[in-house]
Amino acid sequence: RAMADSSSTTFTNVINGELVPAASGETYDVIDPTTGEVYAAAPLSGEADVDRAYAAAATAFETWGETTPQDRATALLSIARAIEERAEEINAVECRDTGKPLGLTLSEEMPYASDHFNFFGGASRLLQGLSAGEYMADHTSWIRREPIGVVGQVTPWNYPLLMMIWKIAPALAG
Repeated sequence: RAMADSSSTTFTNVINGELVPAASGETYDVIDPTTGEVYAAAPLSGEADVDRAYAAAATAFETWGETTPQDRATALLSIARAIEERAEEINAVECRDTGKPLGLTLSEEMPYASDHFNFFGGASRLLQGLSAGEYMADHTSWIRREPIGVVGQVTPWNYPLLMMIWKIAPALAG
């Protein structure tokens, strides 16, 4: 593979709203699959980084869980607008990472990237039990939607953006 100067672009983790390197300081080469060129360095995250991210998410979970449906809708719709405003830039990054064609990804993935946040922005105002009833004598049953905590996800190389969005948008709506 062709080697490029990856020192010009170094990605970081985002933990607790801060851009941070891996705790070990180690990085790995990020390769454009269409050219084989190393175009950046990314943090080689380990257990300490995962623990730090989970701790930050658990702290955020406590306050996010107390937000109103209006607050959640406003945040999700804001994310959708930001994706729409920067769709070409996000598309370029996604394509360089995955090797997908720019035009195809722009037309087939970017509209869904923002639409999922739009959909769940609206849905965040409607999260309620969909059914209630007497399924057993002297008992009323109903559905209660309640966040249960922090989860992690490993995304596949070919759909990292949409796989992330498919998990994040409903979690933030809930």
